[in-house]
Amino acid sequence: MAKKTGSAKNYSTATKRHVTQFPGVYKRQSERVKGESDTCFDITYKKDGKKIWEKVGWLSQGYSVDLARQIRNNRIYAVQHGEELPREKKQAPRLKDVWIEYEKWAKANKARKGYDDINLYQNHIRDRFADKRLDEISSFDLERMKANLLADGYAPATVKHVLVLIRQLYNKAAAWRPVFYEGPNPVKAVKKPPVQNQKTRFLSHEEADKLLKALSAMRYPTLHDMALLSLHTGMRAGEIFNLKGYDLDFDNDIIRITDPKNKTTRHAYMTAGVKVMLRGRKPETPEGLVFPDRNGKKIEAISQRFRLIINKLGFNEAITDPRQMATFHTLRHTFASWLALQGESIITLKEMLGHKSTAMTERYSHLIPDHKRRAAAKLEEMFNGKMKVVQINQEA
Repeated sequence: MAKKTGSAKNYSTATKRHVTQFPGVYKRQSERVKGESDTCFDITYKKDGKKIWEKVGWLSQGYSVDLARQIRNNRIYAVQHGEELPREKKQAPRLKDVWIEYEKWAKANKARKGYDDINLYQNHIRDRFADKRLDEISSFDLERMKANLLADGYAPATVKHVLVLIRQLYNKAAAWRPVFYEGPNPVKAVKKPPVQNQKTRFLSHEEADKLLKALSAMRYPTLHDMALLSLHTGMRAGEIFNLKGYDLDFDNDIIRITDPKNKTTRHAYMTAGVKVMLRGRKPETPEGLVFPDRNGKKIEAISQRFRLIINKLGFNEAITDPRQMATFHTLRHTFASWLALQGESIITLKEMLGHKSTAMTERYSHLIPDHKRRAAAKLEEMFNGKMKVVQINQEA
């Protein structure tokens, strides 16, 4: 996720209106975004003897004093002919109202009870757009948000996730009541930043052995046991945190993985070492956590001690590419890489890793011994003179 915490704010403030060259058209200067002055255009007209003020839009959105005059003329025409005014039509919902409904849905339907989306909304979306109506958020606003997040040091993947969440909010608003919305989705016109964050690093058997020995020397065995489990089953950290007593089937050497990232329950298989370790961790009740923290509650994140030990072992020495750095997730990648190297099929890897499609598993295909590897070996034999090359004569 992001390497920096914090949030941005919408700094729009009301200021004094000033007359323009057109009757009933006003403008005012305001900081729509902190440090950036912008011009807002307002119009006024009467209906049924009552004076109506209406905000037209911002100069940065493409509005001008002449466009504001045209909109005012349209409003006066509508009043004179008994037509419905746009402001009298049902207004678009505010983003915060859509979020209330979305959060309920996410907690019931998304992995980790929607924790990732909730975190993204609270850190990057709420203060920027919560009070805005959906038709007030433009593609320009989203492009500026994207640029600001990248400039602040957030990873392209984080920025992409923010844009995807906003797109989902619009899509849900178009399908749900009472937050129904019929307008366009501004995210469609925003280009998502390119993301290249696939992990390519995996541990050798010697490195894995060194890591487990270093972890076993710690005062508490929790990190060692979780690392062992991930190396032998490919389980994600979050899946390990969620393990409960009823997920362990010692008769059949099976671990049931419920509430995984893709919401589809799968099974992992106990190796002899994992079985011994899990027997020692079997909770007293079926609902008990297999890996509780010291207070008996669910662990929320891998301890920083893991990173310290990785650094102490020198696994990340002189490495700057994040894709090559060893992390806890590297253990899952190591599990899959070892399976690939021993010749397991992509389909087998897909099922054991819990991927939704083989496209997610293709990153391991280059490790699988196959006909291409055999072809390369035959080519080497030819160069070494172990095979004869048949010369085919071609007619001129």
